[in-house]
Amino acid sequence: MQKKNLKPGTPAPASGEYERRGPRGGHGPEATVPKGHVLPPGPGPGYSYDLVRPARNQSGRGGK
Repeated sequence: MQKKNLKPGTPAPASGEYERRGPRGGHGPEATVPKGHVLPPGPGPGYSYDLVRPARNQSGRGGK
């Protein structure tokens, strides 16, 4: 369930740690984003986010 190349400002499809990727593929800082919240803005055009560690809770799974 690794989500790749998500643009800043889009809702997160799953809760977890998202790593910022630069326009040329460089790694950046990580952001903790809950499911449905928007991903933070990047420092410039061409940045994206990849889900590197999904949350290990029942968020978004219809749990109890």
